[in-house]
Amino acid sequence: MIRNRIVRRSRTTQQSTPKQVTKLYYDFQQNIDHIKQLYTYGTNRDFQSREFTAKGPQKKVNIFFYTSIVDTKKINQDILKPLVEFEGKSLENILTTENITTLYDFEAVINHINSGKAVLIIEECDYALSVEVSNFQHRAVEKPENENVLKGPKEAFTESSIINLSLIRKRIHNKQLIAEGVNVGERYTMEATLLYIDDVVNKDILQNVKKRLHDIKSDGIRNIELLEQYLEERPYSIIPTILYTERPDRAASFLEDGFVVLIMDNSSSCLILPATFWSFIHSPEDRYLSFMFGNFSRIIRFLAFFTAMFVSAFYIAITNFHSEMIPPDLLLAITSARERVPFPAVVEVLLMEMAFELIREAGIRIPSPLGPTIGIVGALILGQAAVQANIVSPIVVIIAALSGLSSFAVASIDMNYTVRISRYIFMFAASFFGIFSLVGAFLLWIMYLVSIKSFGVSFLSPMTPTYKSPKDTIIRNNLLKKELFRPGQIKPQDKAKKDENG
Repeated sequence: MIRNRIVRRSRTTQQSTPKQVTKLYYDFQQNIDHIKQLYTYGTNRDFQSREFTAKGPQKKVNIFFYTSIVDTKKINQDILKPLVEFEGKSLENILTTENITTLYDFEAVINHINSGKAVLIIEECDYALSVEVSNFQHRAVEKPENENVLKGPKEAFTESSIINLSLIRKRIHNKQLIAEGVNVGERYTMEATLLYIDDVVNKDILQNVKKRLHDIKSDGIRNIELLEQYLEERPYSIIPTILYTERPDRAASFLEDGFVVLIMDNSSSCLILPATFWSFIHSPEDRYLSFMFGNFSRIIRFLAFFTAMFVSAFYIAITNFHSEMIPPDLLLAITSARERVPFPAVVEVLLMEMAFELIREAGIRIPSPLGPTIGIVGALILGQAAVQANIVSPIVVIIAALSGLSSFAVASIDMNYTVRISRYIFMFAASFFGIFSLVGAFLLWIMYLVSIKSFGVSFLSPMTPTYKSPKDTIIRNNLLKKELFRPGQIKPQDKAKKDENG
């Protein structure tokens, strides 16, 4: 029934578009010939057509489907066998499956066949019937690859939107959870599923998301990762404004707070809209751990975030312009270590930072059994060789390692790239006038963050501007006693989670 709901909503959306549609003919053979011509029948090896006579209404029926993406056993048991053996006044009453959709134009027929459904053309009828028999190949539900937690659920999304939808419905037992299908792409259409809780979501944000989906002009969008780039307001920005996650439990928690979630076939993840800066810093494990343990982990991540961005730039600033800030003993140690190094501090740091980025990128591309080993060995050998060759000083190796390791503590993949790129901006800024230019660059960076909006929501809210919220921005409150409100920045219909008495 879930899939049926999505299909019916998809059909409504499709009929509302201004595209010219071709209605099905009343002539049986004319419909068959037209569909066979559209799909190059005879050349297209996995496109099948079977004609038979339904026993009940005594009408000819032709069924079209792709053998590569349907369950042939379901076609035989739920469609062919009932229609040939059982009697009834109409085909809808004879078919044993409940997911049946009526189609009136060839565009709808094409979309349903491409989506893994079997389409029945009926004699002396100007409509067709679509039956859900899809069987796309996909992975089983596995552990998350990029968002691991020590304490909490271990399930991750797969490349099947139906399975992903079931993983979310398993966590939210609410009749108000709506799964609305929206077609994207003009030449070849894919279906994106829009998830929201109807009596909580902000209708303005929901309409904004729908409008952007309908305004996409592209031949086709194959997965959610490509769709994300079409939905972003500032495609050239280094700051992400859409949250990307592969964890169904995290998607469910955002849905309960009034956010919108997008899932799609061919993607083992989802998009959460809108997103704020704090969404990228928080981790699902913060809520699964106790009050003290969760906050300790969050504080470590905040410190790692700023360490990854500023430690290299701060080293360049104090060694080149503010050496009086360094204790004399440490200053002498740094000076003696850099005595034979021919490069200035900024070049040293850039060399090591680029070497660390190279090792990180190579570790991703190398086959998984060898990746971690080669990364560790490469870093050790490269660092030791660079120090012995007097290309860099030992302190710079420590700074680059601290910066790189801190960036791994950032929970979000997109925010991780933001930290890594921003780090180079601050390093170049610190090389001009030290702390003064570094502070100026940081102020401009903060001003840019304040100016960003994600689907109309300020990026740094609820800190600035201030909204009534669950007070989970930096240090979270006791989950059972103090979290009384949903995030105020998205202005949900129902702001209170529970009353103050319980």
